[in-house]
Amino acid sequence: MKPHKSMSNAFCPVARTVDLIGDRWSLLIVRDAFDGMRRFGDFQRSLGMAKNILSDRLHKLVEAGILDRQDASDGTAYQEYVLTPQGERLFPLVVALRQWGEAHLFAPGEPHSVLIDKQTGKPVPPLVLTAKDGSSLSAFDTEVRKVTE
Repeated sequence: MKPHKSMSNAFCPVARTVDLIGDRWSLLIVRDAFDGMRRFGDFQRSLGMAKNILSDRLHKLVEAGILDRQDASDGTAYQEYVLTPQGERLFPLVVALRQWGEAHLFAPGEPHSVLIDKQTGKPVPPLVLTAKDGSSLSAFDTEVRKVTE
């Protein structure tokens, strides 16, 4: 198997982001952190992943500034992992993945978890990219200006 080629120096922000958090375990750890998980054992039970892989991913997420390690909030000797402000900014990405999955990976009427707005008690509406004037943007309304070397 070929070693993973790092994209950390790529000119593309998508490539750099995927290089950092694009594997399923990292994204699921971030998802669980948004759901309030903080302890190694809780992540391990939720995800059912090998402890060495979980330890590696948590270390990388801390190193990248997405999670922070801190003393347990209950005063025990445990460490907890909490989202940093940078990590919290991944919320729209997690919601976009959720909403795409709800729309394309479940049969009509098939049960799945639902993201609820705590204020209204209703499901969070679909994400929409908007232009400065408030109109919605599609992929066809945008273009990427690539770096020329």
